[in-house]
Amino acid sequence: MPWEDYQSFARDGEEQHESTVDFDLSLLSKPKDYYQILEVKYDATEERIRSNYIRLALKWHPDKKKGEDSTTSRFQEINEAYKVLSDPIKRRAYDREILPQIQEYNFIDYLNQHKGLILTCNGLGIR
Repeated sequence: MPWEDYQSFARDGEEQHESTVDFDLSLLSKPKDYYQILEVKYDATEERIRSNYIRLALKWHPDKKKGEDSTTSRFQEINEAYKVLSDPIKRRAYDREILPQIQEYNFIDYLNQHKGLILTCNGLGIR
């Protein structure tokens, strides 16, 4: 069947359905680095995470900066990061699954991130 015949057949057909695909483009974007959002190191303690969260939440609260549109989204990012990093189970899952996707680090960065887990020849950690 030539292409012109197919087009006329398709127009004369009973029902034409538009092909719509619901695809979330945010899945293609790089995951967020929650440690960078909260401005803490990867081995930060819960107290440090909490204190930085409070400082950033007060700084970026939408009531403080009413004229800026980006304030609300930044405040939501800070809250989202704190929800994940303050919960030990969510933080471990994030560190195991999401963090390697975010970081394209070199060997020195890898050692700095995992320095508490790496043992030296005498059995002592690097710390």
